[in-house]
Amino acid sequence: MTAEGHLLFSVACAIFAKNAELTPALANGDWWHIIPGALLTALLPDIDHPKSVLGQRLRWISGPVARAFGHRGFTHSLLAIVAVICFIRLQLPADWPIPTDAYHAMLIGYLSHIMADMLTSAGVPLLWPCRWRFRLPLINSQKGNQLERVLCLALIGFSLYHTPRAGACYGYEQACRWYDSARSQFTQLLR
Repeated sequence: MTAEGHLLFSVACAIFAKNAELTPALANGDWWHIIPGALLTALLPDIDHPKSVLGQRLRWISGPVARAFGHRGFTHSLLAIVAVICFIRLQLPADWPIPTDAYHAMLIGYLSHIMADMLTSAGVPLLWPCRWRFRLPLINSQKGNQLERVLCLALIGFSLYHTPRAGACYGYEQACRWYDSARSQFTQLLR
């Protein structure tokens, strides 16, 4: 997926997460924290590719990470997300200047990158270091980014028009219980 696609996809995910009230911080958050927060980290997993937009600007980080893990390795896994959450929770002072809603949006941006790469034929190793690739190949990178752009813009429109509110699942009790359980576990993980 292209950098443009990742940025658009992160906006769609941020809008959806806020409107779906994924966490209380996102539900009550400021759009001026949420959208920039998601955009800020939407390209971060590609730090493992020296020719990526971020990798070209931060070669001193990108080169060693690419040599150690390769492209779509550790940085595209759930382990990387857990490591970042643990690092932030253990290392940062209580008076951290980044608002909670922006922090949650930054995690949404990072996760959106991984979800978007799952839509390509290459997939991602979610369970790294296990080499299994998780994919739902809807986007073919070799054919340009028109389909990617249309898909991402459609997702932004969908997330603006129709997003579930917490507890408003309209008769699908099983889905509601799963959604509420996943939301509460995600919220507990961030505390």
